[in-house]
Order: sequence, then C-alpha cells, then structure tokens
Amino acid sequence: MAKNQLSGQQKAAAVIISIGAENASKIYKYLKEDEVEQLTYEIARMSHMSTEQQEAILENFYQICLTQKVITEGGIEYARNVLEKAYGAQTAASLLDRVTKSLRTKAFEFIRKTDYKNLMTMIQNEHPQTIALILSYARADQAAMIIAELPKEIRLEVVERIANMDRTSPEIIHIVESNLENKFSSLMSLDFMEFGGVNYIADIMNNMDRSNEKYIFDELSRKDAELCDEIKKRMFVFEDITCLDDMSIQRFLREVDSKDLVFALKGANKEVADVIFKNMSNRTMETIKSDLEYTHNVRLRDVEEAQQRIVGVIRRLESEGELIISKGGKDEVIA
Repeated sequence: MAKNQLSGQQKAAAVIISIGAENASKIYKYLKEDEVEQLTYEIARMSHMSTEQQEAILENFYQICLTQKVITEGGIEYARNVLEKAYGAQTAASLLDRVTKSLRTKAFEFIRKTDYKNLMTMIQNEHPQTIALILSYARADQAAMIIAELPKEIRLEVVERIANMDRTSPEIIHIVESNLENKFSSLMSLDFMEFGGVNYIADIMNNMDRSNEKYIFDELSRKDAELCDEIKKRMFVFEDITCLDDMSIQRFLREVDSKDLVFALKGANKEVADVIFKNMSNRTMETIKSDLEYTHNVRLRDVEEAQQRIVGVIRRLESEGELIISKGGKDEVIA
C-alpha cells in the first residue's frame, strides 16, 4: 500500500500500530465510540507497511503535534516563525492550515452534525449577523448550501459579515445562546476564539455551486471590490489547476472519474487542458481526447458540476496532505 494512497484514517491507524498496544490503549480512552470503531476497523484491515512508509507517517504526525504545541504555547505568529525555520514556508503554511482547522472552538459542535435543511429551518428568520455567527461554526459545505438558499439580499450580507468577522467574546456567544435557547442545546463556555474571516468564507465559497458563486462575486465586486478580490485569492477554483505541480496533478487524476474529466475539459480553457494532458500517459490522453471529440451538447451546468467535483477531490487530497495547493446555473449548452 503506497503512502500516497493512505487516507487520514489509515494514517491514524498506522500511528496507533507504531506506538504499541500499551500506548494505544491510553489514547483510546480519549476517543469517542465512533472514532474507536473507525480506527479499530482500519487497524484490522492493515496488513503490510514498509519501514519508509512508517517513518514518513510518524514524521508527519510529529510535525502536526509540534504545530499544535507551538500554537497553544505562543500563538499563530510564533508558531509560523518556528515552523518556517524548521520546515520552510510552504510546509509550515500547510501544517498551520490543517491544525488551526482542528483547533476551532467546540461551540455549536452539534450544528456540524445537523442536516443543513434542519439548520436552515432553525436560522432562516434570524438577523443576518446571527446567521453569519452560526454559519461561522458550521461545516463549510453546510454553510455553502444554506447561503445558496437564503434570499438574495440576505445572502450577500451574510457572506460579507462572515468575511469581516475576526474574534468574538464569550459574552457575545452567550447572547446568541440566550436568543436561540428554544432551538439549540446549551453551549459550553469558551475563551476568545478565531472564527469566520476571509479564509473561512473562501472555504465556504469553494463549496458553493458555480451559479451562486458567480452571483455573489458579481454583487460583492460592485459593493466591495477589495474584499471580493481578497476572498478570491484564498480560494481554489478549477482554473487554478495550472498552479499545481506535476506530481499533484498526477495524484488527483488517479482519483477523478473519467466522465467528470471529459465534461470538465469540455468547458476548460486551453491552459488548464494543456497542463492536464501533459500529466497523462499517451494512451489515457488519446482516450480522453477521443471521448471529447464525440461528446456534444453538454449543458453548462453539467460542466460546472463536473469541475466542482474535481475541485472537491483536489481539496480533499490537500486536506489529507497528499498534495499541496500553492496559492495563497443555467442550462446553457456547449457544443
């Protein structure tokens, strides 16, 4: 089993196996039942792993532990300085992104397990600022679906408010908790925590369907062009495939459905198509080009959905450490 084929859960299982049964049993005490079940399942399935694989996974685990430690002790900027000196700017940025996401506050944790339709029902009549606050604690995919269904005049306001958020206090959280006590469970107390902000709204927009993405950016560019540009800089969109290195492109191509690739390339610009074809074998390239030649009357919506699924694969692989992203709908027909 090659290292780049391991999922996050499989890597966690590899770490547990490496530290031995006694230490593993101590870790299990801190895990939830479903986490223990998933981890045990992966451990049971794992058969062989080379020494090189094991060392690489343990090194990555050590880096993540070190990152969390220096963030906790000295804050984000201190951690950035330490990690850049130890691993270089690119690796440091990747580690910080992964760890800060996992260190997000546990407030509204139950929201992230709620179906977005139920969450939508509960918050749709709230003030835009309250909606923005709650969605700052939701999963990005939940927030994207909810924002897409909000009335247009509220949709843009919520996006702006999330993007402009930075920190909040326990008092503010308590006010929101009191106002929603009939709808939500009680929330745990917390210290000042980072939430929302441009990075998070960029994550939401990455999960947004292309039609709503276009509407929001068109309107936001008129209202606040600087903020709009700042959000776009933090996003990864299909056209940004040209920013990936060859190994990263080859990595995600192994996981992309061939039909999605054909549909996506049908609406891709020449630069994107060239860099994708460059990283295929001659046989695969000939097959895809042949499929493209015989694929006609594709709806723009289908092209956009295929491109979005490919972006989803890239972003998942990036979150699993398998590749690095190096950058800080009408039924129209494409013949």
